Amino acid sequence: MSDKPTILFVCVHNAGRSQMAAGYAQALGGDRVEVLSAGSEPKDQINPIAIQAMAEDGIDIAGNQPKILTTDAVRDSDAVITMGCGDACPIFPGKRYEDWELTDPAGRGIEDVRPIRDDIKHRVQTLLNELLPTNATA
Repeated sequence: MSDKPTILFVCVHNAGRSQMAAGYAQALGGDRVEVLSAGSEPKDQINPIAIQAMAEDGIDIAGNQPKILTTDAVRDSDAVITMGCGDACPIFPGKRYEDWELTDPAGRGIEDVRPIRDDIKHRVQTLLNELLPTNATA
């Protein structure tokens, strides 16, 4: 792993869970990590409820755009975090892979998305503490 680990967050549509996770990783990890997100079947825009939920916690993901998952993105990452994308993610030896079982926020209201957001924040904090042991996050 390089001095600056690269984390790739992947979900099917790259419109909710992976965008929220990437937002937290960027906010909490700052310039100590490279953060990527992608989807196996990306939507054309980010879920507005996910944007609202993140804004409530002071993180702006409104300018992000869903992206297609590429083999290069996986190859270039030190940690690959999947969220329900199943077998769509290519596997490379020596990478750290985790699959986070998270409810898909698509079609849900803000009251249902807040607990998903909070779960993602906790998981990202734990991940960053493991990848960046000398620099604990907030």
